[in-house]
Amino acid sequence: MTTTTRAHPGPTDPTGETMERPTTATRATTTAQTAPASASAPDAERLRRWRMVLGADGAESTGPTLTGRDAAMDGALNALYGGGAGGKPGDRGPGGRSAGLGASAPSVARWLGDIRTYFPSSVVQVMQRDAIDRLGLASLLLEPEMLEAVEPDVHLVGTLLSLHQAMPDTTRETARTVVRKVVEELERRWESRTRATLSGALDRSARISRPSHRDIDWDRTVRANLKNYLTLPGRDGAPSRGTVVPERLVGHGRAARSVRKDVVLCVDQSGSMAASVVYASVFGAVLASLRTLSTRLVVFDTAVVDLTDQLDDPVDLLFGARLGGGTDINRALAYCQSRIVRPADTVVVLISDLHEGGIRGEMLKRVAAMKASGVQFVTLLALSDEGAPAYDHEHAAALGALGAPAFACTPDLFPDVMAAAIEKRPLPVPDKEPPP
Repeated sequence: MTTTTRAHPGPTDPTGETMERPTTATRATTTAQTAPASASAPDAERLRRWRMVLGADGAESTGPTLTGRDAAMDGALNALYGGGAGGKPGDRGPGGRSAGLGASAPSVARWLGDIRTYFPSSVVQVMQRDAIDRLGLASLLLEPEMLEAVEPDVHLVGTLLSLHQAMPDTTRETARTVVRKVVEELERRWESRTRATLSGALDRSARISRPSHRDIDWDRTVRANLKNYLTLPGRDGAPSRGTVVPERLVGHGRAARSVRKDVVLCVDQSGSMAASVVYASVFGAVLASLRTLSTRLVVFDTAVVDLTDQLDDPVDLLFGARLGGGTDINRALAYCQSRIVRPADTVVVLISDLHEGGIRGEMLKRVAAMKASGVQFVTLLALSDEGAPAYDHEHAAALGALGAPAFACTPDLFPDVMAAAIEKRPLPVPDKEPPP
């Protein structure tokens, strides 16, 4: 068998030096020399995987020495997670290897290229997020070369939005390109489902006798036709079966196109709510495109900003937000309340972790007043895929007592939550409160 070598150099290690890529024959020889003689192929593979999981500290206990692609992957991981729990730049890992990405943008850009080569997109996004948090790389995102190398995702957008006030002009347009790519992907994923769910929202109070197949209320149809229950003899010794003949179909009528609802999205833009701001802005733009809905988007920290006039361009809208600062929910709700003209046809969605910096009692009074006037009030502790959020449990319990339960919501579930609120059906609230 002929062994082919590549002329180009291997991947770079965390210090920026080129790593040699061994030939196939060299890799086979090295593996044979380092693996325990008594280890079978499955055992050797298991030891190799444990070595990758444990990092350089596991080299002595597992035995195998990583080569080729495995060594490159290990180097990329060690750059981010090596050198102790802190993983700070410049720390020395086992064997003298520098654990950290250094301070230069070229070194980081090469590292970003390596992880995109060796890991799937979902893993790359996690590693980028950890690099920004653990190694303080946010400032490097102000350089166009860095932005062109990263894998765009919602969390990166949140970081860019928090930095955009400090961005130089040369970077601003590149950042907008990254944000637009993420926004367009989110719109592509959520727009059709949101439109289908809300435009075709069922009017549960209307019953029709000749519904289309998708509008049939099967539970009521079965109950209305129990008198037509038949027992059918089984064939070839099989037991008899029962069936209901649906002589009369019962279905839901669809909401009239002329019926309009007012939706107010009131979004906390404090730093911890970055992902929620991104998702809420995209959904706000989608809702604004529905003719049967009148959508208003309000973002707040200690100040309140109405971004409704920017809903036609979610990218401009996001760059109009200012992530960070304090929180004054009472002030934001006061503004939203002043814009409500049809309470019985209005849905207010408050997206916040409820860490109120304003007047708690006034906030609760405003929610109670809106509920009493007929407003459908929904409280989302987070609109993201990040799991159980951190939030103010006392405020959440107080809102729940007012009939406005507070719960986290994934983007997948948001259209269903909105449909339930518009139709004044029970919201799909989880049975248990998220753990503190």
